[in-house]
Amino acid sequence: MSELAYVIITPYSLHKSRTGGILARLITRTGLELAGARMFAPSQELVNEYAEAIVSADDPQDRQIQELIRDYIIKQFSPDKTGRRRRVMVLLFRGEDAVRKIRSVVGNISADRRGGETIRDTYGDLVLDDSGKVVYFEPAVLAAPTRQEAIAKLKIWAKYSDTDGGIVENTLTYNEGEKPERTLVLIKPDNFRFPTGRPGNVIDFFSRTGLSIVGIKLLQMSVAQANEFYGPVRDVLRNKLKDMVSGKAKAALEETFGFKIPEAETKQLGDILGPLYGDNQFENIVRFMSGYAPSELPQEKWNEPGTEKCIALVYEGINAVSKIRDVLGPTDPSKAPPGSIRREFGQTIMVNAAHASDAVENAQREMKIVKVEENNFKRVIEESLGAA
Repeated sequence: MSELAYVIITPYSLHKSRTGGILARLITRTGLELAGARMFAPSQELVNEYAEAIVSADDPQDRQIQELIRDYIIKQFSPDKTGRRRRVMVLLFRGEDAVRKIRSVVGNISADRRGGETIRDTYGDLVLDDSGKVVYFEPAVLAAPTRQEAIAKLKIWAKYSDTDGGIVENTLTYNEGEKPERTLVLIKPDNFRFPTGRPGNVIDFFSRTGLSIVGIKLLQMSVAQANEFYGPVRDVLRNKLKDMVSGKAKAALEETFGFKIPEAETKQLGDILGPLYGDNQFENIVRFMSGYAPSELPQEKWNEPGTEKCIALVYEGINAVSKIRDVLGPTDPSKAPPGSIRREFGQTIMVNAAHASDAVENAQREMKIVKVEENNFKRVIEESLGAA
């Protein structure tokens, strides 16, 4: 039976840029479908309601552990003493026996860890003094222990997902005079062909920048969105590829007909065929990102969600655009430097792992198109719980 499970990445794990490593483990070790994701800046109301629901007779965990988690949520999820809210990320996973699978990868809370098998083994901590009193506690992530508990908690996060979720504001602090930027990253469809750690690994590479994630959305880009998003590339392709097309056409025709084609006519071939080839390449880009080329789908269906999956991320920080682009590497993976994302994960100019905005203005334009703040997180929960 298909279930919906959740994982909450704590403010501390987000601050320490552990998101990528956590996501990679969740995908690869469960084989579940990543079904949704949303950033939250929890209000005190959300914190209180979620914390109150932690202690439950239906939870098989020891009551002392439940109370420890409840107290942690109240302290670490609440706005700080200045009123500034903290960042929390909620991931949704769907599949057969999803709650148990997620829980087994997350692990239990124990002071007697012996290895790094689970997420909490690696990223969490429970330190006791000689008398057994808790000195330090960090669970790294939170996840429901049973299907019933998952349903109860999902309803709470769905309830507050409009008011407390989206692209979160004023959750980060800066020195006087610093001007942070926001930039968009797309983890492209080539990372989602089968359950793999690649989406998390790519995010882990971006964590080197020291920037912070303030927005996340699981995106199935429509043909209309892909058409608009990559629209500026179309004219570039139509003109940029003329010389390459004319050269190939000249060689093919000379071989076929057995005579030399003069330079003037070669240029004419480029002028005629270049734009056509550019349009064909543009169609391939739209198909790669959405699952359909514009010519393959009636225009009245262009706004429907595509079949390909991406993760859209909004990063915030000083010089965010240039820092992200430096880690990403150039469009052509063969020309990307060692250690860059496209060198490590890219295959071709189109199948190159990720997209990142190349200017603040373009980031704003692209964010408007993909609508990272849009709440499809709530819809996934409502559809799943309605079918349960």
